Amino acid sequence: MSAYDVDALLAKVAQGLQRIVADKPNVAFVGIHTGGAWLAERLHQQLAISEPLGSLDITFYRDDFSTIGLHPQVRPSKLPFDVEDKHIVLIDDVFKSGRTVRAALNEIFDYGRPASVSLAVLVDLQAHELPIRPDVVGTSMQLAKDKRIKLTGPDDLRLVVQDLPRR
Repeated sequence: MSAYDVDALLAKVAQGLQRIVADKPNVAFVGIHTGGAWLAERLHQQLAISEPLGSLDITFYRDDFSTIGLHPQVRPSKLPFDVEDKHIVLIDDVFKSGRTVRAALNEIFDYGRPASVSLAVLVDLQAHELPIRPDVVGTSMQLAKDKRIKLTGPDDLRLVVQDLPRR
């Protein structure tokens, strides 16, 4: 399996999530915009989750919001279910420092107190800054400091390694 074969990585994540879904009642999927939302939509369908699919745009919850400013494509978050006592599966494309997930957790808790939150990611870059770790991972890899990996889509999902702009 190529580390960049999105369909194979998605199948691995789905297999890991099947164990979580089987063990917990009241499961709801929430994707983080944008890549996580694309993945969550596919996983939600593949695993036939009965709760409606949720999505988060964590722009206003980021700890660097004051330095990066408003993103031109801020989308409203949608949690079309009661978060209280739900087992939330939070889905993102690339996990690096944990800061995006921290922001997503803050937003989820503004809606209520879930019974649990599990994290599923397509790629774990193993550059954790916070004590947050994914429960389900498609693949783990490390990138050179001058590179980043990005999921493009939504129709044809691809992982693309890009050069970071020089400062």
